[in-house]
Amino acid sequence: MCHLKNIFHYINIELKGGVFFVVVTKPSPLPLLSLPIFPLAVLDFEIDRKMLGVARRKLGFGLFSATRVLPAGSVLPRKYSTAAKEITVREALNSALDEEMSADPKVFLMGEEVGEYQGAYKISKGLLEKYGPDRVLDTPITEAGFTGIGVGAAYYGLRPVVEFMTFNFSMQAIDHIINSAAKSNYMSAGQISVPIVFRGPNGAAAGVGAQHSQCYAAWYAHVPGLKVLSPYSSEDARGLLKAAIRDPDPVVFLENELLYGESFPVSAEVLDSSFCLPIGKAKIEREGKHVTITAFSKMVGYALQAAEILSKEGIDAEVINLRSIRPLDRATINASVRKTNRLVTVEEGFPQHGVGAEICMSVMEESFEYLDAPVERIAGADVPMPYAANLERMAVPQVDDIVRATKRACYRSVPMAAAA
Repeated sequence: MCHLKNIFHYINIELKGGVFFVVVTKPSPLPLLSLPIFPLAVLDFEIDRKMLGVARRKLGFGLFSATRVLPAGSVLPRKYSTAAKEITVREALNSALDEEMSADPKVFLMGEEVGEYQGAYKISKGLLEKYGPDRVLDTPITEAGFTGIGVGAAYYGLRPVVEFMTFNFSMQAIDHIINSAAKSNYMSAGQISVPIVFRGPNGAAAGVGAQHSQCYAAWYAHVPGLKVLSPYSSEDARGLLKAAIRDPDPVVFLENELLYGESFPVSAEVLDSSFCLPIGKAKIEREGKHVTITAFSKMVGYALQAAEILSKEGIDAEVINLRSIRPLDRATINASVRKTNRLVTVEEGFPQHGVGAEICMSVMEESFEYLDAPVERIAGADVPMPYAANLERMAVPQVDDIVRATKRACYRSVPMAAAA
């Protein structure tokens, strides 16, 4: 069976006169592509400008209806920012990889379609041409195999960056990530260092179902020997990836597919090739005095939106971007709670044994006497991710959920009877 993503080796998608055309560029094994050129009557097609990695949308042509996967650049290609102080998360990751590969010949990238195809999300764009196939390695679809090769290379002093097309596929390689990479330094009494980065999109995207939508932050943060990072902004992505590549230990680097096309302002310092963020240090994205909200990855944006809404109702929320899940910046979190006296944690993953639960416990242990209200914990629904769009939205925390939980923490909730 031909892998769906491989159809783009055979076709180009062009827009002419408001109509999309699929142009077959080489013989295809797929019946769908047997016609040389055919128009697509777009019945239900909206590209989310914020989701330029892989967009999945329903298309209808004639009496046939199908779902297809569109790689970045096929339709409505993003016009990358030319402003020196604004870059996308995709550009930030690409530039970080480029600069670290240029600075250290031991750094190399491996994974499915990272070379000829330039990455499923175009993170590795231009790297094969610049560094060649010895340092940008296309692998077979066998995560266990190429992850083991990467760990072995790290044993011998190289610095592999292993890309998973989605972190859901890292489950195929979890033995090498945990037993081979995470435990080797301890089991060798410090004689073996494993400088390897495991990176790729993590968590929910849009309409990709239960097996491609899980958040693995809590999974990997549970493991001694691993460092777990999860960037939100372009600054995070650039600085944390550089730190991960330079680190002597294995790092799990959890990106978000929906953030790849997001643009963020960055300073000249961030764009400097020497820029690097410290692992284990959170960032206060918004200062406040009434309540502390912690979040990571895409949820940071939601928390900031919620904080703006709350500010109009007199609640001044402090938003902490965790950046690092393991090690966790407990000092920054507890210092904030001791100032605001309230805590709301936000994460996309499952609620039981999650990142939020660990943060709540840390605050209970270190700052309990400062709390003026019970802690509030927001997480994804305790079910596998639904495929239907309306159910998917209900399974992932939304801005309104953060607003309601924060009001509860501040004793500002509307009674149910009054709301009715």
